[in-house]
This record gives sequence, C-alpha cells and structure tokens, in this order.
Amino acid sequence: MKNFTNFSFHAFTDMLFGKNTEEETGKMIRKHGGSRVMLVYGGGSVKKSGLYDRVVKSLKTEGLYFVEFGGVKANPQRSVTDKAVKIAQDEKIDFMLGMGGGSSIDTAKAIAFALANNGEFWKFFTGEATTDKAIPIGSICTLSASGAETSRAAVLVDDVDTGLKYVLFSNSCRSTFTILNPELTYTVSAYHTGAGAADIVAHTIGRYFTKGLPASNLGDEFAEGLMRTAIKYGPIAIANPNDYEARAELMMAATFSHNDLTGVGKTGARGGDHPLELQFSAHYDTVHGAGLAAVMPAWLQYIVDNGKEEHIARVAQFGVKVFGVSPDFSDIKQTANSGLAAFRSWVRSIGMPLTIKEMGIPIEDLPLLVKRTVDANKGLIPGFIDMDEKAIKAIYTSMLG
Repeated sequence: MKNFTNFSFHAFTDMLFGKNTEEETGKMIRKHGGSRVMLVYGGGSVKKSGLYDRVVKSLKTEGLYFVEFGGVKANPQRSVTDKAVKIAQDEKIDFMLGMGGGSSIDTAKAIAFALANNGEFWKFFTGEATTDKAIPIGSICTLSASGAETSRAAVLVDDVDTGLKYVLFSNSCRSTFTILNPELTYTVSAYHTGAGAADIVAHTIGRYFTKGLPASNLGDEFAEGLMRTAIKYGPIAIANPNDYEARAELMMAATFSHNDLTGVGKTGARGGDHPLELQFSAHYDTVHGAGLAAVMPAWLQYIVDNGKEEHIARVAQFGVKVFGVSPDFSDIKQTANSGLAAFRSWVRSIGMPLTIKEMGIPIEDLPLLVKRTVDANKGLIPGFIDMDEKAIKAIYTSMLG
C-alpha cells in the first residue's frame, strides 16, 4: 500500500515558452504590476547575443523605468548582492528581472527579499529569521539547468564571512513570470550543457528518493519521465547545439524539475545529493551541475552498500525505470548496481566528472571538505537516508579517483 501524503501544489509562475518570447518582457512586467525594474545579469553574453537589446527595447516600448546590474558570478555571492541592494533601494525598484542562468536569477531573488525587508536578506539565508515578503520577480532563462526560474529556492555563497553556501527556501522566491526561449540556449557550451542536464536530473532525483517511501505512483511517473527526458536529450544537445527539439525538451525539463511537480504526494526529507555538493562549488568555484554529476552516483552507491532492503529496492527501481536496465528482483542489489553503472556511463557521455580529482579539487583537501559539509549541515544531512560525518567521509572518499 502506497503512503500518500498530504501536499499543497500551486503553479505560481506564469510561463511564456517559445521563440522570440523575450520580446514580450515589457508586457509581462506590466501585466504583473511592475513599473521600476532592475535588470540583473552575469557576464557579457546577454549583450553579445542581442538578448539585452531586445529586452531593453521591450521595456522602453512599455514605458518602464529600469536600471541594470551586471557582473553576477557563476556561484552568486553575498557581497555582490549587497552592492545591488543599495542601488535598488536608491532607485526605488519595485520589480526584479533576472536574466541568464540560475546565478543571475538567484541574485535577483535575494535583492527582491531585501527590498521588501528594509534591506535585509542574509539572515533569511542563514535561517536566523524567516519571511515570505519579497517584491515580484520575473526571469528570462538562458541556461537549462537549475530550474531557478520556477523554484522556491535561492542560493548564495557567503564570501564575506564563512565561505559556505546557503539556501533560502520560500514560495516568494518563485518567479511571477518566466520567459523560456530554447533558442537562447544555443550558444551554451558543451560542458555547461552537460552540467545543466546533470543538474536537472539532480533536482528530480532529490524528489524521487524521499523518506516515507513508497509514495505517489503519479509523482514517480512524473519524475521518471522527466529524468528520462534529460538523459535522452542532454547528449543530443551537446552533439547538435542548434537542435531546437533537444534544447526545448531540456528547457522544459529544467523548469519542471524544480517547481515541485515531480514531488507530488511525497513529503519529508528528500535526496541528500545537493548538500554533499554545495561546498565544492562554494570553495572551489566548480560548476554546480558538474559537482552533482559526480556526487549522485557515489551517494546512491553508498545507499546500495549501506542501506536497508527498501532503500536498495528504490535504487533498483530507478535503474529499471530511468535507465532501462533488466530487472532481476531476486537480486535487487545487482539490479541497483547495474542501474548505477548505466548512470555513470551517462555522466561520462555528457562530459561530466565522476571524481573529486577531475573537478580540480586537491585530494589532500578531503578532511576540510568533510568538515565544511558537516558544519554547514550542523552535523547531519537529513534525506532519503540520513548522513552523519562518517557517511559523508565515506562518500567523499569513494570519489577520490
């Protein structure tokens, strides 16, 4: 008997999907009540591609006042957000627009919280205080990866004090609207396309492996289908960057991977892969999706080697339903291991690492990595199976390469 759990699901975000949809940005901001806009982006790619000019034109057409804030880093920083908040306060901004990948969108989210809370945002990331107050946020996605455009999460690195990576969870983090044009991802490099595909799988895997299983069959079907989609189309997009079908499928998968659709009927602690990765990208500026690609198989292997029968059976189901391995439930451990072998082969096929060494992290830093992860999670990572310091060390050790 499945253990259906109560849940609340609200599709918060007004999605506009397809070619040339960025030309509707100004209308979408007007529709959702904005009049004074801050446009947040990263490097110069949005200007080189012409996206910036098209967006600005649409804002001017609608008579919207706007200021821009560029220079957001790939792993977004607290100090950079502080600078943007001061500008946004002076300019009396009432609508945030994040344009780019997850880092730009997450930075826009943090600013949105600051503007609704007298300039404060950091204590909400550290958990010292909570709030659901934020000004509206819109997003234009140029990278199929984090799902930041519809998620209830925002991530920042504390480059001011601890050096740790923190996550804020709130429904007010969700974009009021998002614009999704697959053509905007054509110029994404092969490496970042692969990292994005891994990130998509990771956000779904976290909802697939939750405590209290078994749970909703429909939630499982959503999750399995989404992961199969990312696994199929990731290599295609890498081989053929201008393949609209592949880019469109990845973009939809990224967006729906993190809006909670794949977790319906499943509540409680989930996953465990993200907390294992966060301090890699926080301290070594590695690509988040690449770190997740390496972490996921190692984490699942630990579950197979140390989990209870129901945990191993779940990994076996993942292998059968997502990677199509032949089921042998007289030997579920073998089935689970076959699935993980297929998972590792896919990670390699999209050019992602499987070891700490391949990420450029010094092997001698292992004790420091363990300590940082333990400290960031106050001694225990809750998830599909809880992980204490011993478990964290074992998983990282298996990744040394």
